[in-house]
Amino acid sequence: MQQFELSEIQTNAILDMRLQRLTALEREKLMQEYRDVTERIAHLRSVLGSEDLVRDIIRTELGEIKVQYLEKRRTEIIPHAEDMTIEDLIAQEDMIITISNAGYIKRTPATLYRSQRRGGRGSAGMDIREEDFVSSLFVGSTHDYLLFFTDGGKVYWLKVHQLPEAGRNTKGRAIVNLLTLSEDEHVTTVLPVSKFRDDLYVVMGTKMGVVKKTELSAYSHPRSGGIIAINLDEGDKLIATEITDGHRHLMLGTKSGLVIRFKEEDVRSVGRSARGVRGISLVKGDEVIGMQTLEPDAKATILTVTENGFGKRSSSDHYRTQGRAGKGVISVKTTERNGNAVSFLQVSEDDEIMIMTAEGKVLRCPITNVREIGRNTQGVKLMGTQDNDRVVGVAKLAESSGQRDTGNGATRVTPEDTP
Repeated sequence: MQQFELSEIQTNAILDMRLQRLTALEREKLMQEYRDVTERIAHLRSVLGSEDLVRDIIRTELGEIKVQYLEKRRTEIIPHAEDMTIEDLIAQEDMIITISNAGYIKRTPATLYRSQRRGGRGSAGMDIREEDFVSSLFVGSTHDYLLFFTDGGKVYWLKVHQLPEAGRNTKGRAIVNLLTLSEDEHVTTVLPVSKFRDDLYVVMGTKMGVVKKTELSAYSHPRSGGIIAINLDEGDKLIATEITDGHRHLMLGTKSGLVIRFKEEDVRSVGRSARGVRGISLVKGDEVIGMQTLEPDAKATILTVTENGFGKRSSSDHYRTQGRAGKGVISVKTTERNGNAVSFLQVSEDDEIMIMTAEGKVLRCPITNVREIGRNTQGVKLMGTQDNDRVVGVAKLAESSGQRDTGNGATRVTPEDTP
């Protein structure tokens, strides 16, 4: 360091070199490295001293980046970010929603049901107990809604993705465990909804013959504890709910075998917590057992079943349209032989029904076994009952023989066909 006037850093650099680099063979390489470093120092000093040169370098480097990453931007620059919910992270996927008569519900990905040729045996949709059966089956997206109407006149709201996801052969979960129902409150109707549109209506019928129509959009924001769907009189119960387009015909069937048919336009739309209007005038001791809606020109078949196991089918053409709040016409003769009417359903030739008695007996019957006869008749024997037993309910099966693929009977939920 004293002889060559070297600094400590320079001295250490020399001492770190290999011996051969100090020989004449490496002298030219060291000289070239020295020249390169000297030129770079001069260039950097010129850059620091010239703003124009700095701009030229920036312009050149940006041009090189543009050529190297010549792809359309995949992100979007926005002024602010909106709040995200858990639903934003759930992909929209088609689901098969299955509800059993005993009140069990589940959702199953539609992809689990493989496509089959016509005439196939189908796939099992739910593993249910012997006395239970699938009563509702429809297809909806994970972002669709389900409205649960109870006999107490309240409505509860769930998204499809909030339902328990299960395989095809599982039973699902009880609806009462998903909703915060009040004591002695039971779900009577489950309605799938894709969008809450102002041009669609919720039509409700009660046991005492009251009918109410409210815009579907009025039920778009229920609370977790439910909201009032209809203001019921003391002792009254909500028994049926349907979504309509406002131009259908309504039919109410009573325990004494009477049926009234009137236009939906006769029922004006009211608020969510209103009572509604008189749909049918009941005599003392009579009550409504069912409500059906149908297109004005539709050729439908009406099934009426009595408590002693008798039943009959009649064409909807036999029920004339009359004014609201009338007494109706005879649909089935309720005599001591067949008892009071317990069920009033709209059916088709492909349907199957389940007849249930008070003692827990269940009879499965294809609707073709019930012949179509006139309106003012007693019907034919569908199920034999003991002296101390009686029919308490009739329901349509959503799956034929407990097995059905997605292309045979599942109802797709879309804004256009929600009614």
